[in-house]
Amino acid sequence: MNSKSTLKFILFLSILFSFNSNAQIKDLKEWIHTPDNERSSIEELPFSTKNLSKKEANEAIQFLARDKQNVMLKNYEDQWKARELKFEKFKMPFYYQTFGEQPSTGRSLIISLHGGGGAPASVNDQQYKNQQHLYDATMKNLEGIYLAARAPTDSWDLWHQSHIDNFLNIIIQMAVIKENVNPNKVYIIGYSAGGDGLYQLAPRMADRWAATSMMAGHPGDASAQNLRNTPFGIHVGSLDEAYNRNNLAKKWKTDLDKLEAENPGYYKHDVHTPNTGHWMKLKDAIALPWMQQFKRNPVPNKITWQQDDRYHSSFSWLQTPKKLIKKLGKIEAVYNTKSNEINILDNYSSIIQLSMNDTMLNLNKPVTIKYQGEKIYKGKLKRSILNIYNTLKDKGDINLAFPTVISVVNNQSIKE
Repeated sequence: MNSKSTLKFILFLSILFSFNSNAQIKDLKEWIHTPDNERSSIEELPFSTKNLSKKEANEAIQFLARDKQNVMLKNYEDQWKARELKFEKFKMPFYYQTFGEQPSTGRSLIISLHGGGGAPASVNDQQYKNQQHLYDATMKNLEGIYLAARAPTDSWDLWHQSHIDNFLNIIIQMAVIKENVNPNKVYIIGYSAGGDGLYQLAPRMADRWAATSMMAGHPGDASAQNLRNTPFGIHVGSLDEAYNRNNLAKKWKTDLDKLEAENPGYYKHDVHTPNTGHWMKLKDAIALPWMQQFKRNPVPNKITWQQDDRYHSSFSWLQTPKKLIKKLGKIEAVYNTKSNEINILDNYSSIIQLSMNDTMLNLNKPVTIKYQGEKIYKGKLKRSILNIYNTLKDKGDINLAFPTVISVVNNQSIKE
């Protein structure tokens, strides 16, 4: 074949490829525009598993993210307007106000958890009302949506029961849709019983937060392991002796100091123990501007993921089947953009999923997968609409939409 014929053949193939892949996007659009009750399951449709180019994957992410937002609006827009969310048998009233000019990159969101705990509803109602305007003077000099939520129950662990994670997931998604919040600028704080919850929620949902701060709480059995990429503030009065809050805050500082020393550049933290009791006289308000200096990296190159007793099946670019999750089970992995590889450093589960996008690795080239430095796979991996759909389904976070997902089985082989 001469050079002219070769050029024509390459042009023909590129047109054919463009036609075929445009057909996939066309099929996706038709599926999205089909009423929900008439849609076939996307898993059953051939176009959902066909290979995509980088450009087509980015298009599919945009379409599927908008579709997910439409689902959220259908389910929760009326509740958002009424300022009361519902999940299963629980209800979560909330209040929010807006401060400052909206940046071109989207607003910040600060979620604030009230104190109280195991007390009559009237006590927690009062604490919720107090939390709504607790930091108004500080917020007047900042930008963002300040959202105070009312815990659905009146138990001692009102802020770290399992349904709280579901409510926070709804709040984040709805704030992105309704208030143009940037999902990489979401922060969470909590005072007293809210601080107890914060100690638990910050690590177990660490992939959602840009930074977090705990005020006047105690950690219970919480672990700091998952805070590798999530800055964590601690504010406890040095005279706050109830439940050993002051000494536990010092212990957490020592633990975080050690983690940061062993992992330079990770485990950023800021600990303050002012000369006060449980009420810190708003000395803790410095946490808000401190947090806002940070932005979330949704796909950090190194992740430590340890399960709490409230299980999560995904954490940034890692996933594991729910049936295989074990309490305190730990997975640690790192990707290297230059060498185009992922190295699993620690893994308790017989199956884990590695999710990838084109900001992490060059998916047009062979990707290497290793377990503790030993190569278990090297080859080209495909992008698909189904992978994007599945990774958007729960969190609806466009930054956590992954066109490539593979399973690693027994740390020895991979399955697409």
